[in-house]
Amino acid sequence: MWQPDVTVAAVCEQDGRFLLVEERAKSSGNIVFNQPAGHLDAGESLIEAVIRETREEACRHFTPNALIGVYRMQRDAYKTYIRFAFAGNISDHDHSLTLDPDIIANHWLSHAEIQSHNALRSAVVSRCVDDYLAGHRYPLDLLSEINV
Repeated sequence: MWQPDVTVAAVCEQDGRFLLVEERAKSSGNIVFNQPAGHLDAGESLIEAVIRETREEACRHFTPNALIGVYRMQRDAYKTYIRFAFAGNISDHDHSLTLDPDIIANHWLSHAEIQSHNALRSAVVSRCVDDYLAGHRYPLDLLSEINV
């Protein structure tokens, strides 16, 4: 049965620079750059997922304060991703946390550096930053958790 993969991403901006993680793509083995992001785990809310992913991939605490957008990405005829991108506040590096083993490093890049980067995981990385800079912010209460 077909179903999309649901992912979350944290768009973290400080002093005009954006946090990107450098990681090795599991599918290709290539080194790519992405926001702290990942899949929604079973039983987890979207907010819980983006907080967890940022903690695991950046060793930082993230407090979402807005939804930037929802993005549908079609990789091929059988693989579709739905990404929920969040804006929020991020802490300094927490040295008590351990970086996920798939993450090589964290980088703070300007918008221009992101736009010209040739190793972004996908075009949605720069699109999320563009939308953030364009002021796209939707209240978190737009997202409802309903347990049945």
